[in-house]
Amino acid sequence: MGRLDNKVVFITGAARGQGRSHAIRMAEEGAAIIAVDICDQIPSVFYPMSTKEDLDETVELVRGVGGRIIAEVADVRDRDALEAAYKLGIAEFGHVDTVLANAGIMPVINEGAQRQAWFDGIDTMLTGVWHTMEVALPGMIARGQGGSILITSSAAGLGSIGLNTLPGQAAYSAAKHGVVGLMRLYASQLAVHGIRVNTVHPGGTATPMVINDGYRAFVEEFPEIAAGPKFQNPMHQPPLDPINVSQTMVFLASDDAKYITGVTLSVDAGYMNR
Repeated sequence: MGRLDNKVVFITGAARGQGRSHAIRMAEEGAAIIAVDICDQIPSVFYPMSTKEDLDETVELVRGVGGRIIAEVADVRDRDALEAAYKLGIAEFGHVDTVLANAGIMPVINEGAQRQAWFDGIDTMLTGVWHTMEVALPGMIARGQGGSILITSSAAGLGSIGLNTLPGQAAYSAAKHGVVGLMRLYASQLAVHGIRVNTVHPGGTATPMVINDGYRAFVEEFPEIAAGPKFQNPMHQPPLDPINVSQTMVFLASDDAKYITGVTLSVDAGYMNR
């Protein structure tokens, strides 16, 4: 028996990185997955973003662990497209128990298109989270079986971690703080429906968002930033593996966490405890 047997999870940003890891781990625990990803490049983002081939690979990996999955291409900035993808998932699986608003970008070191990086960051990581919740909530409330909303924030959503003050970095920090406000509002309003809302705050995690040529070149050019105390793992460990975050997501989506709501949960090796 899995901890998520008979549950359905709606995950954005599922083509690779943390989103893919969450989809696989939740499928291993018995959940059916509705997976969404943009599968396209946003020009202000300095690293290559996900592709349709990445999303197809997530599908195969979920099926490889015996999971059920439907995957659709949709941009969380486009509420109509996101809702269409969600409805296809509902047609397949009937309902959603957990929403995992995970889609994110890191346009923090691209000095071209600077002003646009602000809007892309806010639209993806704050407005996109709001879209994701609002698309799923009517059905969750009408079903009357409670549920869970999980929002991927960041250690940067609780503190002042940042590489610079470029518009993309400013947007990242503002959005990751902003979703905490959304979480607290929705947690208080949805408690009466048995719907729990929490944010998860990973530290540096080994995904294509940070393991890429552009970020590597930035660190080589500015080694003092990476060597600074704000970017050192307090536990003297390598960067988090996405599975470390996925285990937390499974717990919060499960009945083991049935009374946990309104929480900012750090998975950061102690970054925010210094």
